Amino acid sequence: MPTTSDQRTVSVLKPAIAPPVFPSTGTEFINVMAHYHRAEIARMAGWRDRIDRTSNWAITVVAAMLSVSLSTPTAHHGVLLFAMVLILLLLVIEARRYRFFDVYRNRVRLMERNYYAQIFSPEDGTTDDWIHRLGDDLRRPVFLISLNQAISRRLRRNYCWMFLILLLAWLVKTTFIRMQENAVEAHIVTSVGEWMRNAAVGPVPGWAVLVAVAILYGWILYASLRQPLGEGELAFGNVHV
Repeated sequence: MPTTSDQRTVSVLKPAIAPPVFPSTGTEFINVMAHYHRAEIARMAGWRDRIDRTSNWAITVVAAMLSVSLSTPTAHHGVLLFAMVLILLLLVIEARRYRFFDVYRNRVRLMERNYYAQIFSPEDGTTDDWIHRLGDDLRRPVFLISLNQAISRRLRRNYCWMFLILLLAWLVKTTFIRMQENAVEAHIVTSVGEWMRNAAVGPVPGWAVLVAVAILYGWILYASLRQPLGEGELAFGNVHV
């Protein structure tokens, strides 16, 4: 058992914890704001890079699947259906990354809109509420938009065009060319029934595939057109991701 003298020696050797140092002058506060602003921009840029990387993956998938499916008449249109599923998965991944990006983008814009903008172009009526909102966000960070809202934003920006290209390619593949065992026997589809047979995937009948594609693209159209007004940073201008 350690004696009282041993405990006293340990307490003497253990360094005291220094209290946090807060800026006490205007110059120190400006330095803190400048360094913090750069730090948040770095985090925002990191998540933006992840978003762009996912978009690049999606574009690569679309290009690869189109080249495989449209290269020969005998290539199965199921490749394009598989591409739609992959793009949908990448869209969900990118929407999740976008929610993190939006948190850090909002912090940067709070400082730029309420602090740096006041330095370069002062306006009357500006209060200090933004600094309290920023402090609360640092203490208890929360997502500012839902996953559905993030999906809608990314659909409007990039993914709706990828889905549209895949849909056009799928329609060309299923309605214009009847797949046979070899390219010599391929011919143009002449009836709805033949289109239904052409749209079948293995044991799945053609009408079920058509219904699934219609539901998917109906949801894509709804999600792309759904755009709440005055939402977050969108209320302050059109320059946004």
